[in-house]
Amino acid sequence: EVVTLSVLMYPLLRGLALQLHSAATGSYIPGSHSIALINCLNEDIAKDIARAIMDKRLAAHVNILPKSSALYFWKGELEESTEILLLVKTRTSKIGELSNYVRSIHPFEIPEIISLPIDQGNPLYLKLIEENVPRD
Repeated sequence: EVVTLSVLMYPLLRGLALQLHSAATGSYIPGSHSIALINCLNEDIAKDIARAIMDKRLAAHVNILPKSSALYFWKGELEESTEILLLVKTRTSKIGELSNYVRSIHPFEIPEIISLPIDQGNPLYLKLIEENVPRD
């Protein structure tokens, strides 16, 4: 019983220890923040979605990258189009809420919403994300 309880409690205790260490030292816990990639049909839609994300405080920063070419399969056919890409910096804990919100306002039937954890970065910038995106 003690071994089973120890095994089950380890992830929780490890996470708590990392958070306490981070709070005490001011260091960043890898993966605490993420970058979400979201494709948009054009710049107007990209700006509308970016502003909506920022208004809901689901991100600290959104970059709107210029038009790029895209190749993809849609309903079994190879398609080619141009897209605008959003780079959304947020807390990893907000990715689910961000994804649900973007799907509710995005004009695409299946928008591209992919996130990547931030392993390292400028500590001052990472703190900016922390300060501008509320905890759950």
